[in-house]
Amino acid sequence: MPDGTILIAGTTLDGLIACPECDALYRAAEVPPGQRAACARCHTVLISPRRHAGMAIIALALTAVVLVIGALWFPFLRIEARGLWQEATLWNVATSFVGGPLVVVSLAVTVAIVVLPLLRAMLTLYTLVPIVFDRPPRPLAGRAFRLAEAMRPWSMAEIFAIGCAVSLVKIADLAQVTLGAAFWMFAGLVVVTVAQDQLVDRWSVWRSISPN
Repeated sequence: MPDGTILIAGTTLDGLIACPECDALYRAAEVPPGQRAACARCHTVLISPRRHAGMAIIALALTAVVLVIGALWFPFLRIEARGLWQEATLWNVATSFVGGPLVVVSLAVTVAIVVLPLLRAMLTLYTLVPIVFDRPPRPLAGRAFRLAEAMRPWSMAEIFAIGCAVSLVKIADLAQVTLGAAFWMFAGLVVVTVAQDQLVDRWSVWRSISPN
């Protein structure tokens, strides 16, 4: 099947795949690794298997776990002006507001940039490790993968990174800003997360954890 080939619409329930964007139903077909099948209506890629993608996804998920944990404790940035300086970690940034009504903002930031990326990576590992190593799927693997997918729109590490970049540009003329190791870890986390999402072929994962 050449790249971009459209799946043939189906009429029965067995073996159907729904487009996540427009809800069009198609008969799922075997697609050779490195090629893909797309929706006829909105051209969303539905099936895109890749060789050795499982090991790559596991490696990226492990990298994400390490980067999140490291970014929490290493210095995120250092601001110095007129002989005074302040150094902060990502945890300090996420929990800046610990009292009053803004505590809700602090909690939301912590969840969006720390908890969700870490939890998504761990759920991905829980789902894929047995499959990649030719073992039976773990109990509740389907629910774990479904939860990881549901978290995807709410994991906003890249939004936080863009916000930090804009803020640093604005204060660069007022103080000397030094980026710490955690900043680069967080930037790496954004790249790793995007790469992982691009590699995951959700149809293949669902077929592996629900063979029947």
